[in-house]
Amino acid sequence: MPKHAANRPSRARRFATGRAVALGSFALACTVTLGTAQAAHAAPATPAVASAASTTYVVRAGDHLASIARALHVPGGWPAIAAANHLSSPYTVRPGQVLKLPTASSAAPKTAPSPAARTAAKTASSATVQSYPNNLDGWIRHSLAVMAKNGIPGSYNGIYRNVMRESSGNPNAINLWDSNAAKGIPSKGLLQVIDPTFRAYHVPGTSWNIYDPVANITAACNYAYHRYGSIDNVNGPY
Repeated sequence: MPKHAANRPSRARRFATGRAVALGSFALACTVTLGTAQAAHAAPATPAVASAASTTYVVRAGDHLASIARALHVPGGWPAIAAANHLSSPYTVRPGQVLKLPTASSAAPKTAPSPAARTAAKTASSATVQSYPNNLDGWIRHSLAVMAKNGIPGSYNGIYRNVMRESSGNPNAINLWDSNAAKGIPSKGLLQVIDPTFRAYHVPGTSWNIYDPVANITAACNYAYHRYGSIDNVNGPY
């Protein structure tokens, strides 16, 4: 549900195809405001990691891994920061936390990929040939496969939780009463996305139909990635 969708009534929800109303809309403006990131050189590495050049960054209020990676042009993006600091989903960071930032000259240790990385790689490689059931479980798993191929973070539980809040799992849900609807851009689909947001964060390889379950989920998760770092970090109105 968008923060700018004002004058919300109660938590009650009514859904129906076409004329339905769906409480909650995932419709925010597509502008992403990045926190100011400042990096400081780390202390000289110990002999055990002498080849791993890096800098450090002190997390500020409003930061998340994606915004830090973009602001500081970190090689490898947010996944590289997560790996360097042994972070896992939902990749939450807190103000004052000191993060190690890999640099282009960093010598990545030659270690075996983690089980999560192997699973993500396997999912991504098989996404084009694997079939999924035409239900909420299948839509979420299909979307996760597309997200893995495009470096978009998120978990099954994070997506499911938000889908149930936004549309109760109805891919044809539409909000016809809030401020966005009044502007002619009602929130639509499983994660209640408005058309401008869907177009801005549409992920290649998915349908351009906003009601398509996989396209709707994937675009919404891509938006959440740029705005909050991950759909897993969303637990209420966005």
